[in-house]
Amino acid sequence: MARPKTDFPSAVALRSFADPDGRLSVRVTPGARSEGVEIQAGRVTVKVRAKPEDGKATAAVADLLAQALAIAPSQITLLRGATSREKLFRIPPAT
Repeated sequence: MARPKTDFPSAVALRSFADPDGRLSVRVTPGARSEGVEIQAGRVTVKVRAKPEDGKATAAVADLLAQALAIAPSQITLLRGATSREKLFRIPPAT
């Protein structure tokens, strides 16, 4: 059975949570039943199926953010939080 397509908030809405330097703070839920990027209570939350082992969940978060922002995953850089649920990523400015 195919996985349902993930709905994302608009890229503009996600970018509005980044500071002028392009740093985006996210709260991660690893091992979730479904994957998705949401804006809840004034923050960006990302749910991924991957377990928090060997950086798999962090890589899955970067991939989902890239899909939501319609950019390549290589353009997203983890700045802080490799082993934490609170992560800080750098995203490129909107073009």
